[in-house]
Amino acid sequence: MTTTELTTTDRDAGVLAALTANSTRPLLLTGGAVITMDPLLGDWERADVLIGGDRVVGVGPGLLTAAEDDGMIVVDCAGGVVLPAAVDFAGGGGTLTPGVRADVAVVRLADPEGTPVGAAPRRGGHLDVLVRAGRVEVWRGRRLDGVESVQAPEPVVAEHPYAGLWVDEDDFVRQELRPDGRYDEARGDRASAYQGRYWVTGDRVDYLDDLGFWAFGEFDGDVLHHAGYRFTRR
Repeated sequence: MTTTELTTTDRDAGVLAALTANSTRPLLLTGGAVITMDPLLGDWERADVLIGGDRVVGVGPGLLTAAEDDGMIVVDCAGGVVLPAAVDFAGGGGTLTPGVRADVAVVRLADPEGTPVGAAPRRGGHLDVLVRAGRVEVWRGRRLDGVESVQAPEPVVAEHPYAGLWVDEDDFVRQELRPDGRYDEARGDRASAYQGRYWVTGDRVDYLDDLGFWAFGEFDGDVLHHAGYRFTRR
């Protein structure tokens, strides 16, 4: 038995032109990790999803072998996750069961090219391709209809009454919310254990640490609840 090594079509202008040409050709999302949300089908670390018209017509490994025979438009999804566009891991949402409407999302695992290094309030999304009813609406993270994708607005430092030093009940964690929108958190004998930016919206504070992680807290009168600690103003 002989085998033929298959290669996928690059994400070039020709693929995009085919996707936007109102073609009746089938669409194959190939090479990504596939999560079907169907317990009978299961999931694959690397597989294909075949879309014909507005339906999912096939799912699983090996569909790429018929790509040339059937005139498929092949989209390389290696390095991404292919899953239903509407997903509820608690037990609802869509599936990739053959026969259902083709609402499919391809999500990148890595940051897209050009993402700022380090902590950033707007890192961009990881949605790579979005298919609705068999039509590609998002390609390489950009909508094809010219409408800008919805993004969270840039946080704005506004005046608020919570600036100052907040200390936990054991005097172990000491967090200063500075008027310039920066915070400085000391822990025990470690000065400036954490530092970063913060934004207050109503009674909620969101933190973006210089290390890159996000956290939050909630004010209840003169008490700040954050990460399991109870702080009061000092």
